[in-house]
Amino acid sequence: MNKTALYNLHKKFDAKFVSFAGYEMPIQYKNGIISEHNLTRQESGIFDVSHMGQLFIEGDDSLTDKLQNIFPTDLKNLSVNQSKYSFLMNDNAGIHDDLIITKISKGYMIILNAACKEKDYKIIKSKLGEGFKISLSKDLSLIAVQGPESKNIIEKIIPGINKLNFMFGGDFKYNLNNIYVTRSGYTGEDGFEISINNNDVVEFVEKLISLGSHLIGLGARDTLRLEAGLCLYGNDIDENTSPLEANLKWAISKNRINSNFPGSKKIQEQINQGVTKLRVGIKPDGKIIARESTKIFDENHNQIGKITSGSFGPSVKSPIAMGYVNNTYTKENTKIFLEIRGKKFSASVCKLPFYKKNYYKGGINVGG
Repeated sequence: MNKTALYNLHKKFDAKFVSFAGYEMPIQYKNGIISEHNLTRQESGIFDVSHMGQLFIEGDDSLTDKLQNIFPTDLKNLSVNQSKYSFLMNDNAGIHDDLIITKISKGYMIILNAACKEKDYKIIKSKLGEGFKISLSKDLSLIAVQGPESKNIIEKIIPGINKLNFMFGGDFKYNLNNIYVTRSGYTGEDGFEISINNNDVVEFVEKLISLGSHLIGLGARDTLRLEAGLCLYGNDIDENTSPLEANLKWAISKNRINSNFPGSKKIQEQINQGVTKLRVGIKPDGKIIARESTKIFDENHNQIGKITSGSFGPSVKSPIAMGYVNNTYTKENTKIFLEIRGKKFSASVCKLPFYKKNYYKGGINVGG
């Protein structure tokens, strides 16, 4: 079982560990998931996401063209230090992985999901061909610091991060070493992701804690992202779902839709003909919680879909879920039924997200 550079610090703070993508990771600390969730929404939370892949690609002027043959993103108009959410897809538009791609001074940095990073590396390396330097870093940790107080806390350690806008990054210094900071995250809150050397990360996180930030486990990370309507790879999206079915068409650059990239023909077909299923938000009636794989039925007892993520939403104070339903049942307030332990419970289709996002763009916090 792999361990991150922060493993002993997690242990020191009484973390409860679980196995995740081949790593021993903290699921929660002694105060519990709901407390950690609320601390992130109201103050500042620290997430160890060092199990994720940090892929670096360097090359000549042809690199951008090569990558545009792999990803459905307009990289030519991407500014240095700007990030985009994107996908690595197969020829049928199934999603190998969803990822964040950032243009940096020497090329590109791509953040990959932990369970997919080795597979992604092989796919991207194969499609790129010869002449490019591609490496999956083992020397760097990745820390997400999220919540309304995060900007004030990090600014005391890394002056200048407050000037970053959402989905933009920059090079900074810590202990005279280079670190890379992006204003991004997976909670719906204003926050930052920090790529930092393994040798510096423990001291850095201890400083964050001393300034008032809190260690948060994967349990609260899941409830936070679900409230924000964000997908979890392997649950809400996978190689059998396309970005259009996942209601993520916005992440495919408009000027790339008619271009050639893996899955482009399927994407064009789904745009023209529509999709048969669609990811939607779901609000169960009452207090019942619908977990992953819960079957969804219409009022005539026909199965019309299934839940892919479900939990109690501490910020919205009610059960929430996401799932796929047949495209004729996607209208807001459509009544549906969830089969749980052999019984059917009423629910309704609702808009996403459940919780208004608070991303920072040019001096203002923008919801979504």
